[in-house]
Amino acid sequence: MNPYQMTAPPRRWDPKLSPTVVKLLKGLSRSKARKTCQLVDVKIENAEVIRQAVAKNQGVLITPNHSTHADPYAMNEVSYTTQLPFYFMATWNIFHVQGKIGQWVLQKHGVFSVDRESTDRKAMEIAQDILKNKKHPLVIFPEGEVYHCNDIVTPFREGAAALSVFAARKSERPIVAIPCAMKYRYTKDPTPELLELMTRLEHSIHWYSKNELSLSERIYRLGGAVMALKELEYLGRVKQGTLSERTQFLADTILRKHEEKYEVAKVGNTIPERVKELRRRTIGMMDEAGTENPELGEEIRRNLAEYMLVVQLFSYPGNYVAENPSVERIAETLDKMEEDLLGIESALPRGERSVQIRFGEPIVIPSERKRGIATELTHELEDAVQTMLDEMNAED
Repeated sequence: MNPYQMTAPPRRWDPKLSPTVVKLLKGLSRSKARKTCQLVDVKIENAEVIRQAVAKNQGVLITPNHSTHADPYAMNEVSYTTQLPFYFMATWNIFHVQGKIGQWVLQKHGVFSVDRESTDRKAMEIAQDILKNKKHPLVIFPEGEVYHCNDIVTPFREGAAALSVFAARKSERPIVAIPCAMKYRYTKDPTPELLELMTRLEHSIHWYSKNELSLSERIYRLGGAVMALKELEYLGRVKQGTLSERTQFLADTILRKHEEKYEVAKVGNTIPERVKELRRRTIGMMDEAGTENPELGEEIRRNLAEYMLVVQLFSYPGNYVAENPSVERIAETLDKMEEDLLGIESALPRGERSVQIRFGEPIVIPSERKRGIATELTHELEDAVQTMLDEMNAED
């Protein structure tokens, strides 16, 4: 998981989409996708639904799954195919780590910033304006984070659906949401590189490698050891049960401690929703800290670190590798461990990959007021993406 800086954004970045710039930089984008993400082949299916919706003067929201840092490059390939550059909503941290030229390039590619830890009304207004008035589609990744779990959709956050519903109520044209599933596969066996990474991970906790075990067995062995250390730190004991049960228990224990301490009501049913609310409260404490209250500053830093730990725990489905030890699932899990245990900012794929991108049928966003409609739409989009992923996996 990427430990993004958790503070109030220093500024905002608005979209300045330029189809000309997108076209001129297409070669550079493809080169970067190949070099940094090892993305060598893209197969796009049913993209005509995007062109058809735009031809009907409909506002278009595209909601892909988000399992890897290559996803924006993959979506760029769709925009080249449809000859329709896209707008993208992205965390402000993406801009913050770029220089001025990088920020300019992002804006010219239709990217605009959002503060995910607050109710960013300005970003919502920009997104709604795109859906109501702009020709070019808007891409939002409803999972919100890169969880490195390509075969399983992490629960979608409601923000994308909610803003599309708000836009539909005020729009003079129909607005549709198009679910999108992206499935990555290795075209070259990365096992030698994965074995080397596995050894480095084991050595990071001062273990000798058990090369006679399979990669899957070594992953669970290492995961159990790291979990035991965290349980001793937070619980004072090593809990019994499956790795999945232990992970869920520890994450919930940490969150409940903070919710009780700060008298925060449990928001939503998912860990990302609960973490978002606690992060929002903690970031709001920063103004009180300043330089004259170092104890509060240390409390804030500790809080944010523990919330990041919870998100990391959440990102490891306990049986993800065990139920299907494919090279892709093993590689994803090791990539994530490299980021979490070795502190790598963004793990690089260990071999060349292809991506299959499939679009579902458009879902018309209702304009009437109906209680719970955003929740229903969120589940419908999430289910559609998961169904397409399952279908693509069944084709292997």
